[in-house]
Parts: sequence; C-alpha cells; structure tokens
Amino acid sequence: MSTDNTTQSASRTQASDGVRLAAGDAELTILPDNGCRLGSLRVGGTELLRQGAKYGCFPMVPWCGRIAHGQFRNGGELHQMPVNDPPHAIHGTGRNLGWRTVRSGATEAAFTYELADPAAPWPYPGRVTQLVELAEDGGSLTLTMGVEAATDSFPAQAGWHPWFLRNLGEGGEDVRLDFAPEWQEERGADHLPTGRRITPRPGPWDDCFGMPRGVAATLTWPGRLELKITSRAEWVVVYDEQEAAVCVEPQSGPPNGLNTLPRLVTPIDPLEISTTWAWRALS
Repeated sequence: MSTDNTTQSASRTQASDGVRLAAGDAELTILPDNGCRLGSLRVGGTELLRQGAKYGCFPMVPWCGRIAHGQFRNGGELHQMPVNDPPHAIHGTGRNLGWRTVRSGATEAAFTYELADPAAPWPYPGRVTQLVELAEDGGSLTLTMGVEAATDSFPAQAGWHPWFLRNLGEGGEDVRLDFAPEWQEERGADHLPTGRRITPRPGPWDDCFGMPRGVAATLTWPGRLELKITSRAEWVVVYDEQEAAVCVEPQSGPPNGLNTLPRLVTPIDPLEISTTWAWRALS
C-alpha cells in the first residue's frame, strides 16, 4: 500500500489536537501523535468511542494481542520484545509511537511510521501505513493498514482495537453484540490460545474467534444506532470484560500468531488488512 509524500491541508486540523475528517453527520478525529489512534467518532453528535489517551481505536502492529513471554522466532533468530503485559508483550509497538501524516483531505487521510524507529524495538526495517477513509455520505468508515519489509523478511500481524462505548447515555440500553464465529480459540490459563478450537461459548470474553469467511459483527444500541463491522480478515478478538466498553478487533492472525501461525512479510509481498464500519440510526 503506497502513499504520496505531500500533505494537503484541505481545511483539516492537523495540530496536536489531531487530524479531523467530516462527512454527513459523522465527525472523526485521528491522533497521529498518539499511536495514530482514532480519538473520536461522533455520529449525529453522539460519541461512539471510549475517551482517554489509552482508548479510542488504536492500530495493533506489527503484532496483535499477546506474544508468549514477548519472544518470537524468525528462522533461527530469537527476538525479545518488551514485556508490557507481564509475562507477555501485547498489542505491538505502533500504538506507542508518533506517526507521520503524509496526506489528508476532507474525508480521508494517510499516515506512516518506520518500523526501525528508535522508539519502537522492532528488529527489522520496514514501513507501516494506515489509510483512514470516511464515506462521502458519512455513513461508513474504512481503515486499511499495510506492513512493508525494506530488506529481510519477517513475521507480522496487523489489526485494530476499538473501544466502543457500552452505553451511549441518555438512559439508553447497553449495546448488544451479534456475530457467528465458526470456532473459538480455547484460552489457556496464561491468556494465550492453547491451539485447540472449541465451540463458541457465552461471554464475557477476552477471546479469539475464527471467521474464515471474513469478520462480520453487528453492534446495536437499541433505539439509537446499529454499527456493522466487516473485514476480509479471518480472525477477531472480542473483549467485553470492562463495564465501560466493548471491543471487537479484526486482525490478520490469532494472539501469539507470530509463533503459531506466522505470516511472512517480504519486500515483494506486503501484509495488507482493512475493515469497514457502517452505521445507521435506529430512531
């Protein structure tokens, strides 16, 4: 996935308060200085994402979820990532970095960071790109991420970790989640998949599910809003153990997948993943 190297203001704000996109009754703020996360998504004036520096919706790259003990192998080489969720490493390094805005317009923007950034302890050079596109009618959002290798090949993953508000306020009901995975990855006591696929169990969840025909999930705030999440990715993690939010996370592989299901990124075969959120008012 490529971008140009020019930044077009197009009346969008790109200061420390983020890059702002708008269409129809939807308003979106991206925070490139804070891991290129979506800091806000407002539809009809209603905020859909949990607020706070750690929340919104952040990209998970160059891995998703946990790596066992922060270690992965690439051929004969063993690499150690910072253990930021003891005893494991979690959610990649991209969410902790400042990204560069390379293009922005009224309804779309593109951002990059270098995998060899000194602040990101990733052992292989390459580039990550995130493209954010708000539909012209303000009815949907598409996120696309690409991971490119500059020289040596390496295993990588990419995905997103959105924190959707469980309740939109004003006395409304809590959100309802509907999805139909083909299996659930059994979770071990160490919070990693055991490698055994089981029949999906009732929540609450901090679990990975297989959807080989593509991720499809619907969040419904009764009487308020319906939001559909789709992706050609075949894996989704659902996390709903916190009272404030529900997370539905499309990703290119399962937790610990750098070790158990590695997808090599090479100079001629980048990794690309996208997801679309489409919404409609229910009142």
